[in-house]
Amino acid sequence: MAFIFGILSVFCAKKENIWVYPTGLISTVITVYLLYQARYFGDMTMNFYYSIMSVYGWYKWSSRANQTQLAITRTTSREKIIGFGFFFLTMGITFLVYKFFHYTLEIPNYIDIFTSGIFFTGMWYMALKKIENWTLWIIGDIIAVPLFAYRGLGMLSLQYLIFTILAVLAYLEWKKILNNNLQK
Repeated sequence: MAFIFGILSVFCAKKENIWVYPTGLISTVITVYLLYQARYFGDMTMNFYYSIMSVYGWYKWSSRANQTQLAITRTTSREKIIGFGFFFLTMGITFLVYKFFHYTLEIPNYIDIFTSGIFFTGMWYMALKKIENWTLWIIGDIIAVPLFAYRGLGMLSLQYLIFTILAVLAYLEWKKILNNNLQK
């Protein structure tokens, strides 16, 4: 179920459809439980964050939250600085989550910490409809595919491979929309 709803969520995001958030929420809540059971606390923490950001994004994308429809834009200098701050803060928090659970850190855990920073920032940019969110998803997904395969989580690895393909297609689609909006 997490796999199906996760794919649906990214497909909806690609189409700029608000259903990205309820489908994503279902996927992330299930995934939090599964990752907790597997003791992958960095990934679990990120999926917990995705659940919270799904509620935030749902609010931001809804017409009730905005007098005008939220448009696809590029990040401002200020948003880039905040994004870098989120990236490093997330890596620090994810590291502390591993330490809190007394987990012995190995190279895959450090990769997980790094991708957590990428995905955290990407999710925030997505809630704001910033095209750069797709660049971050692509980078993080490319790293996550072999990481999940190495950990023996084949379905998650396959899911992130599909996420990568969808993210590339979504970037191209959002870029086209952004370019059309800039020409108006």
